[in-house]
Amino acid sequence: MKLFLAEDDAVLADALLTSLSRLGFAVEHAADGHLAAQRLLEAEFDAVVLDIGLPSKDGLDVLRQVRAQKPTLPILLLTALDGVEDRVAGLDAGADDYLAKPFEFVELEARLRALLRRSRAREGRRDEARFGNLWLDRTGQRAWVGENPIDLSARELAVLDVLLTHSEKVVTKEQIAAELGGEDLGVNAIEVYVHRLRKKIEPSGVGVRAVRGLGYLLDARGD
Repeated sequence: MKLFLAEDDAVLADALLTSLSRLGFAVEHAADGHLAAQRLLEAEFDAVVLDIGLPSKDGLDVLRQVRAQKPTLPILLLTALDGVEDRVAGLDAGADDYLAKPFEFVELEARLRALLRRSRAREGRRDEARFGNLWLDRTGQRAWVGENPIDLSARELAVLDVLLTHSEKVVTKEQIAAELGGEDLGVNAIEVYVHRLRKKIEPSGVGVRAVRGLGYLLDARGD
């Protein structure tokens, strides 16, 4: 899942990037308000963690601008201000939730899960996806073969999510890279992730079939 993080505190941003990536999110980061607004308007993300105190463009202004064009995008505000008026201002500007600094990462994780659950409910997207004996718990960021969990990395989980989302179609390497949200992900990297994923899901009886010149397709018959 693609998450956008707008945070200008380098130490906090690095910690959040590491922690969120471990949860399976493909995270894009910006430390500048103008850049954050630009990326949020031109690209698609599943959720946003937005700091209010951004340089060049205040986080509330970013929120208002983005919310005007993307009314259903889940947005969680981060701020060092915790007064009632500050919370009300953020929520009135269009935030879905509000978290005051300092905070525990487990609380941020829980709030993001709640936002994504509500978002999926609105969109009719299920919190889990199945293909044969293989299934993905999107909320818990775990994959299973029957009742047995599969040990997948964050990137492998993200690739599996893309393939399951488009399980009846051939998915190109470029599409996988785009949906993972990583501009640094090239075709070779996607091939590596798919190769690792294929080996790990083999016990489920589901294969990832390479369609020459096109991309990849989940195949219940295996390779």
